Parts: sequence; structure tokens; C-alpha cells
Amino acid sequence: MMTGAKRKRRTVWMKIQAVQFEDIKAWCMRRLPILQWVPIYNWKESLVPDTVSGMMLAIQQVTQGLAFAALSSVHPVFGLYGSFFPVIVYAIFGMGHHVATGTFALTSLISANAVERLVPSVSTNFTANNNSGILGLSEFELQRIGVAAAVSFLGGIIQVAMFMLQLGSATFLLTEPVISAMTTGAATHVVTSQVKYLLGMKMPYISGPLGFFHIYAYVFENIRSVQLEALLLSLLSIVVLVLVKELNEKFQRNIKVVLPIDLLLIIATSIACYYADMEYVYGLEVVGHIPEGLPSPKTPPMNVLPEVVTEAFGVALVGYVASLALAQDSAKKFKYTVDDNQELLAHGLSNVIPSFFFCIPSAAAMGRTALLYSTGAKTQVACLTSCVLILVVIYAIGPMLYWLPMCVLASIIVVGLKGMLMQFRDLKKYWNVDKIDWSIWVSTYVFTICFAANVGLLYGVVCTIVIVIFRFPRAKTLNLKNVKEVEYKYKAEDNCESLKQVKIISVNNPLVCLNARKFHADLIKIIQKDIMNIQCEQNTLLCSFSNGSCHGELVQSCHSERGVLILDCSGLNFFDYTGVSMLLQIYTDCKNRHIDVLLAHCKASLIKAMQYGGNLESENPVFFESISSAVGAIQIHRNYSKYSEQSEV
Repeated sequence: MMTGAKRKRRTVWMKIQAVQFEDIKAWCMRRLPILQWVPIYNWKESLVPDTVSGMMLAIQQVTQGLAFAALSSVHPVFGLYGSFFPVIVYAIFGMGHHVATGTFALTSLISANAVERLVPSVSTNFTANNNSGILGLSEFELQRIGVAAAVSFLGGIIQVAMFMLQLGSATFLLTEPVISAMTTGAATHVVTSQVKYLLGMKMPYISGPLGFFHIYAYVFENIRSVQLEALLLSLLSIVVLVLVKELNEKFQRNIKVVLPIDLLLIIATSIACYYADMEYVYGLEVVGHIPEGLPSPKTPPMNVLPEVVTEAFGVALVGYVASLALAQDSAKKFKYTVDDNQELLAHGLSNVIPSFFFCIPSAAAMGRTALLYSTGAKTQVACLTSCVLILVVIYAIGPMLYWLPMCVLASIIVVGLKGMLMQFRDLKKYWNVDKIDWSIWVSTYVFTICFAANVGLLYGVVCTIVIVIFRFPRAKTLNLKNVKEVEYKYKAEDNCESLKQVKIISVNNPLVCLNARKFHADLIKIIQKDIMNIQCEQNTLLCSFSNGSCHGELVQSCHSERGVLILDCSGLNFFDYTGVSMLLQIYTDCKNRHIDVLLAHCKASLIKAMQYGGNLESENPVFFESISSAVGAIQIHRNYSKYSEQSEV
């Protein structure tokens, strides 16, 4: 007789044999998105814009890599490695066509906490030329990058574990106000961390709760130690960067290639610092020795992993949230899809694998992604092109950056965070749409400022859950429709032409961050199914939306009128900013499908929020007091259109 162990081994072996080649191929296509887009890559139409975008991206990757490495309290050369290895890994595993991963200000700031805590700074000057270590760097610098690489390694492991647990679907809790407030608060922290370089001050590393305020207290107490030359060079750099970037944005429609002001500023200030001997004459802090070539792989120091768990979780969560928001925005803008769980895997591996090559934690950055938008990039080929140019910098140009002043790098960091800091303007939007979302934004920002980005993010998520839990029980989940009104639409009309291609959906639930995505997916599914079914006849659908599910019945048939979707919002008791954004997205998606969207029984607050939150471009009214008035408007509009056509004939 076969024992239990043998029977178990045989069962496992049979399951292995049952796996078909097609199953393996499908798995590889799903987990290696590069296999999907490379075979269909349009070399003729996409190669030139991708190459141009890659060249522009390489310039920004180099400048931000040097700057964010200094922000992470490691030698600037490690920022060049962090702009090379993670980009290649994400291009293989990532789904965002326009997502530019690499060094990132927020993750650099988080990893700096671990670096400064475990390897305290003896001297913040990178010019110490101790060639006793790898790449000609000192043992002190190698210990620091070892800690940063350990944070990257453990943070990536956490992201891969989240992928295996399929936690990407939990991102609906990360609402736009929470992400906006967290990134704005973290950007404020980054600016604060650069004050010492902007002012040319020597100051100890300050972190922890309320560390933000302690830094400014120290600055004001030691205001006389400000280095005037560094301050003037910082102000000049910031003014030049802001002015030229504004001009680039203003004329980007007319010129495809923007002026690489970051690179020009680095070259100009490095030359000026060299010939004026500013390091010794004025005491300006410079980058110092930049070694040539790529490092040999080395395992991150595993003995420090237990001591960097807090920072690793911060890198994993903050980096993923910021990157996913950019990927989803990119997918929405260019009409493709991204899988939240696959993005977890891509960013996890983009942290784990490069950590063996002395890389700091990585994530996607808003500025670089926006650059790909503006320069017309089509695919990740643009990012791979930038890697080739970064390799040239690492092997040939890097040593020439010895004389680059640190205050100029700090200026590049501050100006590069302009997009995040400008999110303060969102406060007016949230106030007009939903004051509770406004309060969540403000309180999340305060928590981020007082503590850290990961604490602010956790607070924002908990706050969102608590508020939704308290709001849901007070909302009506069902709405009894007026039967006479329904009969009027389907029986009392002498001319049934007015009901051709009309779908009526009753929204009987609150529309908030918890169910907004499901509502959008179900609604689009209904529309797509209806479009596919309508070949010889057109269906009028009466549908009820409750708890994310829809039920419909066929009512009418016809063939050739423009589709109309009527949303009965009488049961939409409350909403938040995410819900309003989803309604506006539905309006845009339907318009692209040549379907008019009308909203009936809308509360005044919903009308105001939608009018404020988006541009409802339509020649005809969008909001109606009742379904009957909406149907009547459809009939009048179509009768008028037919009359106009007959008059022309």
C-alpha cells in the first residue's frame, strides 16, 4: 500500500505535470510586462520621442541622483547608481509606461534617519579623500551607504511580501487628500533638511518628533553663523531655476526640447567654483571626489536589518503610495491600466536588487514623470535610454563634478519639490467639495510635519476609515422610486424615440473612497456590455446600484441615436472628494464613448462640487430636478435635431 507521504509526493508531482506551457507563458506575460509591450513596440513612431525624452530624463536623473544621495546622508555618487539600477528593474517588471523611477526625496529623507542614527556624522564634508575603501571611498562613507542599502533591501522585501499577500487592493484607503497631504508634508521636511546647505551652516543632524521645529529654532539661535557666500549662491540658483523652468512650461507646446537648466547650472557653478577656488577662499562645501565606474555587487549588511525596520516600513509604504499615484495618473491620462499588486512587485524588486549595488531606496518622482509627459515619451524605452547616458556619466563625466557646491545641489532639491509644495492650492478645492476631506488634509499635514511621513500616512488612513464608518450608518442605503414617474417615461410617451439608447441608473449608496472604484468599474462594465450587445437593436436599461452591484432590465430597442446615461442621484446621501472625482471621470469616459451623461435629483452640494471639481463641457444642461425632466429634455433635443435635419433637406 502507498503511504501518506508517498501519496502526497505523487499528488504534488501530478500537479506539476498538469501545468501547461500556456500557463507558464501567461504567468510570465502577467509578471513581466516588458514581454507585452516590446514585441508590439512601434519603432517608427515611438523611437524618436522616447530617445529625446530619455536624453532629457538623464539630465534630471543625474542632478536629482546627486542631490537626493546627499539628502540621504551618503556620498553623492551613490545617487548615480540609484538612478541606474532601479530604472532597469522597473522597466522589466513595472506597468507604468511613463513612470520614471529612481532616487526619490521622501525615501531619501526617511533612510537618512537610519544613516544618521547608526553612523553618526563626524564631518558632513564629502571632500575627505580617504582611499582606503571600495571605489576609493572612505570606510565611513561605505558604512553609511551600507545602512542606506539595508533600508532599501528590507523595504523592498516588505513590498514583495505585500505583493504576495495581494495587499495592493487595499490602496482604496489611500485617498487623494491623504496622499496629497502626506507628500506635501514630506516635501516640507525635505526643504527644511536642506536649510543648512542653503545657508552654509554647520549644524548637527536633528530628527524625531517635532524635529522640524527644532531645526528652525537652531537656525535662528545661530543666525550669525550663516555663510553669506553660500546664501547668495543659493538665492541666485533658486531664482535662475524657477525662472527658466517657468519659461520652459510656458513654451513647452512650441518647443519639444526644454532647456536643461539643472545641468547648465551644475556646469556653470562647478567651473566658477574651480577657477575662483571657492572651497578654500570662501569655505564653500563641495561634492568632492566622485569615483569612476560601477561597483561590484555586495550583500547589504544584514546585521543592521533589525535596527532599520521602522525606516524600511516607511520607505515601503511612502515610496509605494507616491509611485502608485503617479502610475494611476499616467494610466488615466494615456488610457491604459496598471495592476496595483504588480506595481508592488516592481517597486519591491527595484529596491531589493539595486541594494546589492550600493543604491539608496528608490521610487517614482513627480518631476521626472511630468518631464516624460511634456517631452512626449511613449514607453519605458525613454527610461532605458536615460540609463545609457547615466552610464556615460558614471564612467566619464562623474569625476568632473568634484567642485559642485552643495548649496547648488540643495537649491536643485528645493526647486524640484515645487510640484509637491504647490499642492497647498488643493486646500481651496477640498473646502469647496467636502469640508471633511479638507480637515483630513490639514490634520494629516500637521501630523506629517510634527512626526514623519509614515506617521502622517498612517494617521490619514485611520482617520479616513473612522470618518467613513461614522458616516455610513447615517446614510440611506435604499431609495423607493416614484412608480408614476417610471410609468411616465415608458408608457405615457407617444413618441418612444426619446427613449432610444437611454440607460437609467439609480445610485442608492454614498459615493466615497471605499466604493468609488467599484462603482466606476461596474458602470463602465454595463456600458461596454450594452455597446457590444447593441448591433441590431438598442436597449434602454433601468438599473439599481446598491453596495457595488447593478441589476437591470431591458425596456426599449432602436438603432441609431447617441447614447444617454441618466444617473438618479436621489439616494446619494453623501460623498467625498474621491466620489466626486469618480463621477467626473465617468462623465469624461462616457463622453469619449459618445454617451451623454445627465444627473437627476442632485443635491445642491453635489452640483456645486462637480462644477468646481471639473470642467463639465456640454452645450446642453447636465443637472435636472427629476428623471422625467431629464427624459423630456432628451425628447426635445432629439425632436429639434430631427427638425433641423428636415429643414436642411
